[in-house]
Amino acid sequence: MDFIKIAICDDEKNIRVYLASLVRKQGRECEIAEYVSADEYLLDQTEHDLLFLDIELAGDGPGMDGMELARRIRGMELERQPVIIFVTGYEKYVYDAFDVGAFQYLLKPIDEQRFAEVFGRAAAQIIFEAEQKKKTLVIQYGSESRAVPLQDIYYIESRNHKVVLYLKDGELEYYEKIGRLEEELQGQFFRIHRGYLVNLAYVEGYDKTEVTLTGGISLPLSKRYEDFAAAYLQFVQ
Repeated sequence: MDFIKIAICDDEKNIRVYLASLVRKQGRECEIAEYVSADEYLLDQTEHDLLFLDIELAGDGPGMDGMELARRIRGMELERQPVIIFVTGYEKYVYDAFDVGAFQYLLKPIDEQRFAEVFGRAAAQIIFEAEQKKKTLVIQYGSESRAVPLQDIYYIESRNHKVVLYLKDGELEYYEKIGRLEEELQGQFFRIHRGYLVNLAYVEGYDKTEVTLTGGISLPLSKRYEDFAAAYLQFVQ
């Protein structure tokens, strides 16, 4: 991707200016927009890759705080959800931050080294996801070829000499061997069971017997727990 679209939402001007200066120090191509309130952010309706969000956004005023704004954003049907990094002066909010899918948090006063580490990992994830969107699985469906974006596939099931792709918008069944797909898609997909290949991008949890995907989908993990755990950790790093 050419540049990262960044939003800074904080009611303190000095914090917005400081965060923007730290972003520019990282040497990434970026576009930065600043917002003083949740209402201003929502009114703009611009989609961003990365959002620095003050939790105590409204101070003692009547507006919504950063946590409520994050919940609103997570409830929206967006082409891409922003990576959210909370900025807060209080550690007590940290656990709440992860309830709304926050990537990380930064404590005020903001440490430059900590900022660089968190920003670097967030930027790497954003760029990786953008690259993944370009990747497709080309399948022979009936008499024609069809390209299915890998990001649209939650998991793949083997069924009676066919495979079923479980997609964001339904299912797609065609003749194929799951073993061949396992080889082609290694790195992003992992075979957790003889009948299932899962997209590691949608793994939300796992133990020694099952893997949970986005949407609460649970699939059996029948073997190679250590191999799966290693593959998943390598994927998310």
